[in-house]
Parts: sequence; structure tokens; C-alpha cells
Amino acid sequence: MREGMIPAVLGTAVTASGAALAGKYPVAAAAVIGFGLAHVVLGAIDLVEHRSKTV
Repeated sequence: MREGMIPAVLGTAVTASGAALAGKYPVAAAAVIGFGLAHVVLGAIDLVEHRSKTV
């Protein structure tokens, strides 16, 4: 499995969970969404940095 895939997928799931909380707990939802998006960004950075060079 490629490095960075797990944080990106986990961040997507956490972001979706935060979006589901948005109606009832808006402050908590904003924190959870931010935490999830941070994981998505960090996972994407890892994926871009460690992509295999096929030339």
C-alpha cells in the first residue's frame, strides 16, 4: 500500500463524520472537519512525495 493512503482515507472518513454532526453540534463538527481535512492534506502530501517515478 502506498505511503500516505491510510491518512488520506482516514481523513476522508473523519471529514464525512464531522459533516454529519454539523446540524446538531456545529462547533464540534467544525473541529472534526478541520482535523479530517488536515489528515487528507498530509496524506496527499505523502502520496505526492513518494510516488514512484516511472519514466
